[in-house]
Parts: sequence; C-alpha cells; structure tokens
Amino acid sequence: MRRAERLHALSEMLRRNGPRGCTAERLAAEFGVSVRTVKRDLTALENSGAPIWSRPGPGGGYGLATRASLPPVSLTPAQAVALLAAVSAASDAPYADLASAGVQKILDVLDPRTRAKADELARRVWVDTPSSAVRAVRSALEEAMAEQRVVRIRYVSRDDSTTTRDVEPIIFASANGRWYLIGWCRLRGDIRWFLMTRIEHAAVTKAPCGQHSIQEVGIPPATARSVQSRGE
Repeated sequence: MRRAERLHALSEMLRRNGPRGCTAERLAAEFGVSVRTVKRDLTALENSGAPIWSRPGPGGGYGLATRASLPPVSLTPAQAVALLAAVSAASDAPYADLASAGVQKILDVLDPRTRAKADELARRVWVDTPSSAVRAVRSALEEAMAEQRVVRIRYVSRDDSTTTRDVEPIIFASANGRWYLIGWCRLRGDIRWFLMTRIEHAAVTKAPCGQHSIQEVGIPPATARSVQSRGE
C-alpha cells in the first residue's frame, strides 16, 4: 500500500472507531508497519489539517475529533444508487478507489430508512465492467498526476514494441470508453497519448514536471468536458 493510500485508510479507521480511538500498536498491526511509521503518519495527517487527538497512558491512543465526521446527508435512495452506479461503472477511472471510499462515507451517514431503500434499489442495478489497468500502475499514475512529478513507464505500442519513457503527466482523458494518460514524453520531445491498459509498469520519480500546460494538449472535442465541479 502506497503511503498516500495508507494515510487515507488510517484516517478512515480512526473515523470508524469514533471516540474509542485506537492504539498505535493496533494501527501498526492493521497496516503492517512499525509503530514509529504509524506515529509519523499520524503527525502527517495532523499537519494536513486532520483533527487528530491523542490520549497518553493506559487505555489511551489516537482518534479523530467528532467534527471530522460527515453530518447527516439528505439524499433520496435513487440519488444514493446513482452515486454507486456511477462509481461502479467507472472502476477503471483515475482515483476510482478514492471515489468509492468517498461514496461509502456518504452511505454510512444516511438515515437507516433511506439506506435500506437504497440497498434494495442497488440490487436492481448491475454493472459488468472490463478489466482495468493493473492497480499498481494506476496508483503510480494517480500519484504522479496529483504530485506533478515525472513518471517512468514501460509502454507497449500497437505494433507490440516496448519502450521505457519518462512522462510528465498533464491530463487523464477518457475517449471511446478507454482511459489515456496524456503527457509530455521526454523520449519523443512531444505530447503523447498513452492508453493506460498498454502501460505495463509505472514508477513515480523524484523529478518535478516542467511547465507544460493543459492548453498544449490541444482543443478538446465539443463533446468533451472536465470533471470539475459545476456547483458555481
């Protein structure tokens, strides 16, 4: 498990345990790391703004302040199932795992009656999705995009030739039902589209990306749009 994923899972475990909290030893055993690593992760969460509390001595431990929990959410059963269906149908999308965890947070705070109706309706919606890119590959690409660092990939082209390339990630794009990484390929010295299912291996480097902008990718089709919130 990558550190970013562990930090998210760690905060979720603290949230689920509520006011009881967890000992550092229990957290370390849960994630297969040392107590020292867990304490370093808890400090990182606290520095990022998470309201972590600690209680020393016997029976002590760590927890997440109540204000960190989601308040009751007002959704209809159909709206709840719409979220589930959207996430399930896009299991190969970037950050799909985090989206699934986010939807689960919302479902966890629904009132019992709405949750029961949503569960019943969800049984009537089936999703058959194709196998997605290897999880380790997706995780590396997601991290590289979020942190804007160069990612080294092993890519298999349409003629089955394999090359290793350093890519500066610019955009994730979905076209014709397939996901692509679009970035500046240092091997070719140009913008390239990489079909994510053809990326055999990916590793995030320490090198920061350059100043390549979204505009360099070109004008998107009229039917294309970003997933940026439309709440304004």
